[in-house]
Amino acid sequence: MDTPRVGIPEHLASRMTMAEQHEYLRAHLPRRRFTRRGMLRAGAATAGAVAGAGLLGAAPGALAFTPPPGPSGTPGASPTLLPSPAAVQVDGRHVAPFGRHLAFGSDPRTQMRISWQVPFAVRRPYVRFGLKPWELGQKVPAEVRDLHTPALSKKLPAVDQFFLHAALGGLKPGQTYYYGVGHDGFDPADPRNFSTIGTFRTAPDHAEPFVFTAFGDQGVSYHALANDQLILGQNPVFHLHAGDICYADDSGEGRPTDVYDARTWDSFLAQTESVAKSVPWMVTTGNHDMEAWYSPNGYGGQSARWSLPDNGFDPRTSPGVYSFTYGNVGVVALDANDVSYEITANTGYSGGRQTRWLDRRLGELRARRDIDFIVVFFHHCAFSTTNGHASDGGVRDAWVPLFDKHKVDLVINGHNHVYERTDALRGQRVGKELPIGESADSAKDGIVYVTAGGAGKSLYDFPAPDSYEGHVDDVDSVETYHWDKSGKKAKEEVEWSRVRYTGYSFLAVEVRPGRHPRLRVTALAESGARVDAFEITRPGK
Repeated sequence: MDTPRVGIPEHLASRMTMAEQHEYLRAHLPRRRFTRRGMLRAGAATAGAVAGAGLLGAAPGALAFTPPPGPSGTPGASPTLLPSPAAVQVDGRHVAPFGRHLAFGSDPRTQMRISWQVPFAVRRPYVRFGLKPWELGQKVPAEVRDLHTPALSKKLPAVDQFFLHAALGGLKPGQTYYYGVGHDGFDPADPRNFSTIGTFRTAPDHAEPFVFTAFGDQGVSYHALANDQLILGQNPVFHLHAGDICYADDSGEGRPTDVYDARTWDSFLAQTESVAKSVPWMVTTGNHDMEAWYSPNGYGGQSARWSLPDNGFDPRTSPGVYSFTYGNVGVVALDANDVSYEITANTGYSGGRQTRWLDRRLGELRARRDIDFIVVFFHHCAFSTTNGHASDGGVRDAWVPLFDKHKVDLVINGHNHVYERTDALRGQRVGKELPIGESADSAKDGIVYVTAGGAGKSLYDFPAPDSYEGHVDDVDSVETYHWDKSGKKAKEEVEWSRVRYTGYSFLAVEVRPGRHPRLRVTALAESGARVDAFEITRPGK
């Protein structure tokens, strides 16, 4: 990884927290004062770089998919997805938005957050929406969040980005809406721009069957794109992304030597738009998502690019911590950087507030008679056996007792770039073995933990060398390790690793309410083949 230009002294680099890194960078790198002329000039430079990247010409608003050349002129491993040159005009007019992504507000029945990007500053951005595509009669102004990234290394340019966000409220539950994003000079209601109209659907006001999907560790690649297209085929009502979103910071060690290429976010949001423009893309924070320049805990970039529910313990400093309910399922997003023993740049930054909030929130959800299942997702694994990161003892110490206390049903992690699934666990012991195709009563048998980190980045492997069709051979126990409080690897032999798969994959979860509610969880490979399936049930209320 390239060393930052600021030249942080080596004797400091190994022990600086994210907040200390932020303070140092702000003191030693130039800040940008935004002016209208400066923004247009920066936007034109960015547009020129985009146009020169070998993109295919397209109509305004279209996105071009052009893989970079490989070693001998063959397609490379990572696609380049950016706005087409036809969408770029430096006078601020006729600029088609790109990178649309949705997220629920705190109440998915009545609130939706719409976010998008433009290559440079525009005037008076807004969202039009309505119940019919030709009647977008309601108009909501958008907030502009500009983001300046300095040249963090000699190989990276300074980058200015412009993200726009609109908060829609007072919506009708269980209703499909049509929407378009625009600004002065680009009206989505203009018939010439009809191809830019998108849809979203609010959550119902009563429990009904639905599907949601999940994974972590996506990045920008052909494998990521393949998973996205398969996800669309599941017709999910929302998608959970368990952190390490785009890998602008390819190191992810939380050290001052980490640098991040902000332009990677442009490619990621363009790649994801085919799904996220209609499926709320609910993200949380991974170790690769800490970017020290923007804020003391490194989440200022995430706050600029995403609008998520603001009901966590502190949405200003921890945008990846929140909760929402959809039908009979309560979902809780957490920031495991706060409790990690492995990567400690942000360990303890909340002063325990996140864990206390989690205890309260899980208690509130479990007390509700209309909630059958509680799903928690975050990045670092509580239980995994890979040769990559394995398990984080900080998660086990801080949160697993709370998951047991409140009888959480399903925990979804990323971090390890594989698929792995446990038996039903109580604490760290097997409550019930759960082979493929079998069922567990979570109230009686325990919690199933799933690592779904095969979304698109390079894959990890497991200690056991023998495998068949990507599955690691079934064994009674596995020798592995977890990160302990001293930051070292503590060896352990475990019996809870039930299904292990070393290919690209994602989760599809079918929710069935009723007198005998159930979650049917399926892991699908990027080919569409089924990797794993199991069922979680709860006693009816």
